[in-house]
Amino acid sequence: TYIAVTHSPFLRLFPFAVATTLNPSRPFYSTMSNRVDEGPVLLFDGVCNLCNGSVQFIIERDPEGVFSFAPLQSAAAGTLLARHGLDPDHLDSVVLVEEDRCYTGSTAALRAAAHLGGVYRLLWSLRFVPRQVRDRVYDFVAERRYDWFGRRDKCMVPGPDIEARFLGGGPG
Repeated sequence: TYIAVTHSPFLRLFPFAVATTLNPSRPFYSTMSNRVDEGPVLLFDGVCNLCNGSVQFIIERDPEGVFSFAPLQSAAAGTLLARHGLDPDHLDSVVLVEEDRCYTGSTAALRAAAHLGGVYRLLWSLRFVPRQVRDRVYDFVAERRYDWFGRRDKCMVPGPDIEARFLGGGPG
């Protein structure tokens, strides 16, 4: 898969870059359900307690079910990442997939907050902080997340009330 890098209109001040495929018409595999085309997909570390807590936080504040989810360890996430030219074995970040674009790190987190609306939308204004600065803070927490919040032995298993929001029916 070939990758193109797209930049925001504010490239000179804020170099936001996202990976996109050059072939957005390539279909998703049938194991992913049609939810991929319905809204943003959040890929998260399924064994990280902080990440699982963040997913639960989003689910509680997203009653319309705008977001779909998949643990980075799942087959569905692997397929979706490969579609966008990202290697799941070398990815230590939350990933937000919106249509044909992938966002990682602090940008993914801020875009997710913006989708939640309400007071969380105010966090989107932090996008004007240079990405390098935001990602350093993000990476600082990410590198210590297991020490601070712990980890699970296996990925969470969603209940029947939210299972449809997970690609492939749930963690793989």
